[in-house]
Amino acid sequence: MQELSEQELHNLAMNIVGRQLEEEGFEFMGVNSKPKRNPQFVCLKNKILHFIVVRHVPFPLDPNVYDEALMKKVKEHADKFEAKTYYAGVGLSNAENRELPVYLNESYIVDYHGLKEI
Repeated sequence: MQELSEQELHNLAMNIVGRQLEEEGFEFMGVNSKPKRNPQFVCLKNKILHFIVVRHVPFPLDPNVYDEALMKKVKEHADKFEAKTYYAGVGLSNAENRELPVYLNESYIVDYHGLKEI
């Protein structure tokens, strides 16, 4: 069994959030798949710019808890563009045993509660 790398887990989290954004009618202006480059998504909806930071959060950490200093910095940047700022924490864990890593082509549990406006 092959364990997913941090980048693969991040990409999976981005795909989950990206599908939600698409379904909700967001238009993608920019996508950045590097975990340390923020925001991951810059989107337009109803003529309003949205900056969205996506994080993969390993079990047992809470995907709703975010780095306040980081989000403050992103929000200050977004404010210059009159953009809204959101955090999207996606918890991913092994479906068989949450203590084990997420493996390639194995089932997993998603703990995602949507966008959290900052």
